[in-house]
Amino acid sequence: MGEGRVVAPDKVGHNRVMTTALSYDAVGQTHVADERWTSAPEGYRRHEQTTRLGDGEQLWTEASTAVMQWSVKTRSGFAVLSEPGEDLRVRQGQDRTLVASLGLLKLWEPVTVVAIIDEPNRCGFAYGTRDGHPVSGEEAFIVHRTPDGAVWLTLRSLTRPAKGTWRFAFPAALVAQRWYRFRYARSLRTLPTPA
Repeated sequence: MGEGRVVAPDKVGHNRVMTTALSYDAVGQTHVADERWTSAPEGYRRHEQTTRLGDGEQLWTEASTAVMQWSVKTRSGFAVLSEPGEDLRVRQGQDRTLVASLGLLKLWEPVTVVAIIDEPNRCGFAYGTRDGHPVSGEEAFIVHRTPDGAVWLTLRSLTRPAKGTWRFAFPAALVAQRWYRFRYARSLRTLPTPA
């Protein structure tokens, strides 16, 4: 399993660095570069969902830019923590902490970008969970277009219970995951479309 750093604000808002490891062994198994996802490792819940965003070059440009700047997550209610002045462009090996706000509760989700695809008709990325994440596995966000000009968003995930005390919260995490998948699927639908 990989090791890296997660930057998180402390009680007074200063960033602190924590070193943690990926919390799963199926790294890269959401296969972001592949049009068809035909296999998944044993022991994980597999999910794939594709949503049509619309048509046209302008939508493709907006959607492909948005997906590579964590917009599926931020438009779904997550904060994506970064260093001051650092842009949110996705990069291979990038460590991020995602923060979900559920009422007064804030849930911290440390992740690392494990795969990127950036081609003329397909772009996106996958991140893997790190120690301390409420679940264990990988999630991918891919924008692609077909020869007829249609633009699509595909979500893929592999999920299993996290280690430690988080494993007891796995049933609740699955409910939250379904709710967020709904939000992900509609996150890029309001991007500008041709008049």
